[in-house]
Amino acid sequence: MGLPMDDIHTPAVASTNGASNGLSTQDLSLGDLIAEKQRVEGELSALSSVLDSHGVNMRTSLTTFDGYPRDDIDVAQVRITRARIIHLQNDLKALMDKIEIGLHAHHAASREAAAAQGAAGTSTAARADQDAALQAPFAKVNSVVPGSPADAAGLKAGDKIVKFGSANWMNHEKLSKVAEAVSQSEGRPLTLQVSREGATPETMSLQLTPRRNWGGRGLLGCHLLPL
Repeated sequence: MGLPMDDIHTPAVASTNGASNGLSTQDLSLGDLIAEKQRVEGELSALSSVLDSHGVNMRTSLTTFDGYPRDDIDVAQVRITRARIIHLQNDLKALMDKIEIGLHAHHAASREAAAAQGAAGTSTAARADQDAALQAPFAKVNSVVPGSPADAAGLKAGDKIVKFGSANWMNHEKLSKVAEAVSQSEGRPLTLQVSREGATPETMSLQLTPRRNWGGRGLLGCHLLPL
């Protein structure tokens, strides 16, 4: 039996300064920053599944009651996975900070360009960054109840929501704008733009009509998670 290891479940992780996998985000465009955010979120999801497969989370003790490493899990792999999650969580926070700065800078530049040249004077690069932000998914469909309005509209679990009525990545306010759109559109169709992964990833437009009395709870019959 080995020696007790009191800090076995506390990995030491250095600050990453917003550089995921050594990738400098200093000169990335707003669109590239959003793409990197999505990649980091995907890796975090996969790493979370690794912890789930061991039946542990970020705070589960990896030692027995008397301080020895547990022998029912791969302690080394769990520690490495936890360290990588902490690393990526730091990266994600730095990316979100840079994206927020980039959006503010974009809006400021747009206002200055409009004042100097009129609305038509907005630069191609500024429009490209805005388009990238507007096309970024902001929510994921976690589940869809058969026979529900969401099911009738063609939504599937795993779909990513790019636009829900007037709500998009830039203004959804932690999905509060989605809830507002649903409550104000009962019985009327809402236009959704959805990104669906598969052998051939595709983006599609769907019509979803919130309604009651469809046989289940809520007006939609689906569960959305913010990205």
